[in-house]
Amino acid sequence: MRAIWPLLSLFVALLAVSPAAAQTRDRCQDGEEQWAGQAFANAISVYSLEWSPFGSQEWGWETYLPLIQKELGTECAPTTPVFAEALSRLQARYNLPATGVFDQPTFQVLRGVWQERRPFIMARVNGGPCPDPPPLNQLGYLVAEEEHADRLTRLLRRDVLDAYRRMVAAARAEVPEVARDHELLQIFSGFRDPEADAARCAEQGNCDGVRRAVCSPHRTGTAIDLYVGQIEGLGVDSTNPASRQHMTRGAAYRWLVQNAGRFGFVPYVYEPWHWEWVGER
Repeated sequence: MRAIWPLLSLFVALLAVSPAAAQTRDRCQDGEEQWAGQAFANAISVYSLEWSPFGSQEWGWETYLPLIQKELGTECAPTTPVFAEALSRLQARYNLPATGVFDQPTFQVLRGVWQERRPFIMARVNGGPCPDPPPLNQLGYLVAEEEHADRLTRLLRRDVLDAYRRMVAAARAEVPEVARDHELLQIFSGFRDPEADAARCAEQGNCDGVRRAVCSPHRTGTAIDLYVGQIEGLGVDSTNPASRQHMTRGAAYRWLVQNAGRFGFVPYVYEPWHWEWVGER
């Protein structure tokens, strides 16, 4: 009798699939004959690829999947032929072998594309000086319900704060999980005074260019660190691979990937919580 239960569970799950979900599933299988092998390769590597995209070893690339899907313009899973075909088109666009199989050279190109959308970073790459912080009269205070318990600062440039508020209102209207949990998308770091940031950086010994840069975008008042979930026992900004993967699986982060650009915000791929305002387009 026990052997029957897995089959019954699968049957019930199939019956529970909504018509819309079934249509998406079927659509993502288009081109199965041509791209089945590539889809199979992606299905394996998305969980098992051993690599070090940011210095520390990671397994799989699921953490970066929401951003990759956004770039490909598909909601299809990496296990599907449609994902593989879309990936091949992107690879061809950037003069990479159009294999349709995810690999490290493809990720490095995508990483460069994402970084180029961060004006602060590009200015630094091109040798620009570290910008001065904005005048105090351009900074506004967060209200209590916008502040996360682990916050470092409660200031943000006024135009950025306005965009943030409109973005959160939209997220709560569109995402039931965010509407239910007002901790999601609260800010735990906004504007950071450069001198105070440098002192804290030296005290904590994490001035390594990843956790807290000596010239941080937070000094501009346009960068925000948002609460997008956490693993119990790990911090809201833990760079542990399991922590970052957990964050990117959440509804808040996935909504941000698809919608934050509407309000002028772009992501930093390594830190799911870190978003920078570049102006609405």
